[in-house]
Amino acid sequence: MRVDNRVKRVTFVDSRVEDALRALEQGPFEDKLLGENIRQAIQKLKNNPQAGVRIPSHLWPREYIVKYNINNLWKLDLRDGWRLIYFLKGNDVEVVSLIIEWKDHTNYNRTFHYH
Repeated sequence: MRVDNRVKRVTFVDSRVEDALRALEQGPFEDKLLGENIRQAIQKLKNNPQAGVRIPSHLWPREYIVKYNINNLWKLDLRDGWRLIYFLKGNDVEVVSLIIEWKDHTNYNRTFHYH
C-alpha cells in the first residue's frame, strides 16, 4: 500500500481502546510513561503509517481477522518491550492506521504464538 501522498490519520478500532489509553495517562507513573510512549507512536504513524513492522499473515490471531476483517497487520515497538498493534485501511485519498491494542512482551508472544 503506497501512502506517500495520501492524508494520514490514526484512530482506534473502538472507544474502549481510546478509553484504555486515557486511563493509562491518568494512572501511576509507569502507566503514564507508557501512555506518553503510545502518544509518540501515534504521532509517528501520522507521519508514516508503515513505521512499524508488518506481521506475517500466518501469525495473525483469528480474533483480529474475524472482528476487524484485516488484510494487513503491523506492530510498532514501544518502550520496555511493549508493542502497539495496528492495521491500515485506505483509499486513493486517505490511509488510516487503526490501533487494535498494545501488549507487553509476554502477552505479545502468546498472542502471536512465539515461544
